[in-house]
Amino acid sequence: MKMLHTMLRVGDLDRSLAFYTGLLGMKLLRKKDYPGGRFTLAFVGYGDEADHTVVELTHNWDTDRYDLGTGFGHLALGVDDLHRTCDDLRAKGVRIVREPGPMQHGTTEIAFVEDPDGYRIELIQLPR
Repeated sequence: MKMLHTMLRVGDLDRSLAFYTGLLGMKLLRKKDYPGGRFTLAFVGYGDEADHTVVELTHNWDTDRYDLGTGFGHLALGVDDLHRTCDDLRAKGVRIVREPGPMQHGTTEIAFVEDPDGYRIELIQLPR
């Protein structure tokens, strides 16, 4: 088996694509409208779907907002320089909801940011 993607429902697809591609540096891999179902699927990621796990952004045309609920945790991204990444994202208006630092019960350096819909993204310092 292989992990393929994580799906997030988003209220404004253009805003979400700008966040994931423009601010987090992912690429729009594919996008398709489904007029019969009144939704659009957009897949973003750091590499081709054949080799990488990606994020599916689902935009239901008649819904501009979702309640996040308590079951979903977060997406996690590895970064080369956690502090620089947070500084760069903050300068671009991204909300940092947990500043860089060690995990409460460990030594791994992490931070959290929020996407435009309020989904949390954990940034993890990759080994140097």
